[in-house]
Amino acid sequence: MACLEAPSPLDLRTATGQLRGRKLQPWRLSLPSSSSCKACTLVSRQLPICNAQSYADELWVAAPQSRASVRSRLLAAEREEAKAVLSLFLRQKGLRSTLAARIVNKSDGFIEHLVSKLQVAYRSRYAEGRELSTPEIRDALLPYLEALSIEHGDRLVEVVENFADPFSVEREALSSSMVLTPTSSNKQKAVARISTPTSGGALPELVVYLLDLGMDHEEIKNIVRKFPAFAYYNVDRKIKPLVELLLDLGVPRSSIPGIIRKRPQLCGISMSDNLKPMMAYLENIGVNRAQWSKVLTRFPAFLTYSRNKVETTVSFLTELGVSKKNIGKILTRCPHIMSYSVDDNLRPTAEYFRSIGADAASLIQKSPQAFGLNVEAKLKPITEFFLAREFSIEEIGIMVNRFGIIHTLSLEENLLPKYEFFLTMEYPRSELVKFPQYFGYSLEQRIKPRYAQMTASGVRLILNQMLSVSDARFEEILEKKRTRV
Repeated sequence: MACLEAPSPLDLRTATGQLRGRKLQPWRLSLPSSSSCKACTLVSRQLPICNAQSYADELWVAAPQSRASVRSRLLAAEREEAKAVLSLFLRQKGLRSTLAARIVNKSDGFIEHLVSKLQVAYRSRYAEGRELSTPEIRDALLPYLEALSIEHGDRLVEVVENFADPFSVEREALSSSMVLTPTSSNKQKAVARISTPTSGGALPELVVYLLDLGMDHEEIKNIVRKFPAFAYYNVDRKIKPLVELLLDLGVPRSSIPGIIRKRPQLCGISMSDNLKPMMAYLENIGVNRAQWSKVLTRFPAFLTYSRNKVETTVSFLTELGVSKKNIGKILTRCPHIMSYSVDDNLRPTAEYFRSIGADAASLIQKSPQAFGLNVEAKLKPITEFFLAREFSIEEIGIMVNRFGIIHTLSLEENLLPKYEFFLTMEYPRSELVKFPQYFGYSLEQRIKPRYAQMTASGVRLILNQMLSVSDARFEEILEKKRTRV
C-alpha cells in the first residue's frame, strides 16, 4: 500500500473508503518512499492472534508535525488508561493487585495492541485530536479482554505477557511522522512539564491551582507519574469544573486533593456527557444526593464507570431480589461494589452463599463487601474451617445470615485464635451459632478482659451478654447476677 500523496491532509473517511474492498495482507506495511511526504500514512493490518481479534483494523497515523505533540500526549494518557483497564480485568479474574501490576508492567507489546484498538474504535476522535474518557476506554477494551479470556482460559496471562509487538520496526520507521515515545519517557516529560517554570519564571498554571487547593508539589508529581496525561489537563476546562462540582455536592475543600490523588482520571471525564447524566441516573435509582460527598470521598472511581457497567450491576441486584430503594442504599453505603464484575464476582458469590443456606439478597444489603471475594480463594476456606470443626452446613448458613462479614475475616489472624480461645471458655458450639458476632470483637481488648471479669465475679453469661453491651451495662449485669447468687 503506497503513501497517499495530497497537497493537503487527506480526509480520513476518504482514505478509508479507498481501502474498502481491497484484500488486506497480514503484518504488511508500506512506508513512504520519501521523507518529504506531507500528507499521511494509512496503516492497514490484520491481527490473527485469536478469533477475538482476527479482523482488519485500519489505523490512522497522522503525519503533520503540527499535531505530533498532541498525539504523543494522547498516546501517553491512553497507555496509562489501557494499563489500568488490564490491571482491573486481571483483578476481576481473581489475581492479587501486586501480581496484576507485575503482569501489566511486563506486557508492553500487549498494551500497545490495546492502544491500537482504541485508535481503531475511535478513529474520528483521533482525527480531531480529542482525548477519550475513562468510560469510553473501558467500553472499548473490557469486552475484548473478556473475549480473549474465554478463548484462552488459563493461558490468558501467558498470551498477554508474550504478546509480540509486530509493529515495533514499523513504528521506529514512522517516528519522523508520529512520535511514539516509551511510557517512561512520557512520564519524564509529563513530570518535567509541571516542574519547569514558565518563561516568566512562574510555575505552570495547573501547579499553581493545585497548590492553592492544598496539594504540595511532590503530591502533584506523584499523580503525574501514575497518570501522565494529568500534566496536560487544562485548568479551566478540566480541573476547575470538577472542583466546583465537588464543592457544590458538599465535599469539603480539604478532601478534594485526596479525591484527585486517588482518581486523577475523574478530571478527564466530560461533565455534560458523562458525570452529570450518570449522577442523575444514580439518584433516580436511589443514591442519596445528600451523600455524594461521602460516596466520592470514599470511592472517587464511582463516577468513572460506564453507564452499561452500572446498569448491568443494577440489573443483577434487581434480579437478586433487592428493591430499588435498597439498591440506592447499597450503592451509597458501599460504592466499591461497582468495581465488582457481575459474572466473575457478584453472581458466583451469590450462588455460593445460597448453596450454604444464606439469604444472598439480604446479605448483599448488610455486607456488600463480602461479594467482592473470590469463591475458591476466600469463601470456601472459611466454610471449610467451620466444617472441619463439626459445624453443619446449615449452622454455617445461619451464622452467615446473622453476621454477614464472617467470610471477610482472616483465618490466621482472626478466626483461628478466637476459636481456640472460645474452646477454653467451655461454651457449647451452639453459642457461636447464636452469636457469630463473637468473631467481630477484639480478642485482647474485649473478649479476654470481659471473660476474665465475668469469671472473677463467679457468674456465667451468654456470649451476647458478655460482649455486646457497654461497659456500664456489663457491670450492671454482673452486679445483678452476683446478687442473685
